[in-house]
Amino acid sequence: MAKPLKVDEVWLERIAELLNGLEFGSVSIVVHEGQIVQIERTERKRYDNKAAARTSSAGNAGRTSAESRGVNKA
Repeated sequence: MAKPLKVDEVWLERIAELLNGLEFGSVSIVVHEGQIVQIERTERKRYDNKAAARTSSAGNAGRTSAESRGVNKA
């Protein structure tokens, strides 16, 4: 039978601290025998695709398709 989860103010503050400022991502709470033992925060960064496309196309300007793929001419 599952034990009732014990959550006190300390854990609530820790969870709130990890959630604060999180724009994209997740917070995982690990529970063992009815007690929180670990909290994990995974943060994702999202970037504008248009900015990434400009950067990559500017870096490839003047290259042939074989050169951009790393194929050596012999």
